[in-house]
Amino acid sequence: MKNRLKAWLPTPETIRNNRWLRWLGPLLHQPRLWHFSRRGIALGLAIGIFFGLLIPVAQIPFAATLAVLARANLPVAVASTLVTNPVTFGPVYYGAYRLGQVVLGQRTSSPEEAAAALAKVQSGGSGEQEPADKALKRWWQKFGEVGKPLVVGLGIVATAAGFLSYAAVSLVWSLRVRWQRRRRLNQRGPRPAPPTHGKQP
Repeated sequence: MKNRLKAWLPTPETIRNNRWLRWLGPLLHQPRLWHFSRRGIALGLAIGIFFGLLIPVAQIPFAATLAVLARANLPVAVASTLVTNPVTFGPVYYGAYRLGQVVLGQRTSSPEEAAAALAKVQSGGSGEQEPADKALKRWWQKFGEVGKPLVVGLGIVATAAGFLSYAAVSLVWSLRVRWQRRRRLNQRGPRPAPPTHGKQP
């Protein structure tokens, strides 16, 4: 399982050579950031999903920085920011926008109105060659044009998804450990009965 997960995750060289993560320097060499433990995997996934859902740009540097500070698994935190991508962006942000309107008690927009508002956030800017500070500034300006519903909705969705992913990984990990332990015990077979030292009649 760990080997399959490692094959899917970015390599240490890829992360250390990332132009947005080079400033972390020696911090990226901490062994605990690459260790596959229950807490590290669960926390890394929660961090990555949180920032992946919360902001549309610069998710990787934010997730990586918090992963380093929290000593979570760094490759998992970086990879899980891909929860939002060109395929999932529309449904996620549309649902968050409508959720924010409901929470704030605002009039719920029609699908056409919501799509037009979200198009302002998604459009414009290269994002690939743009520095992180400029990308965030541009994104924040477009975010302000949409208003509070999207901010509130994304905050709720990102927080809930982060907590749920942490709980899910912790639960699955614990169940797997118990299953492996029970399997090893079954393979050993029943323990022999202790010898009796009483007198024979």
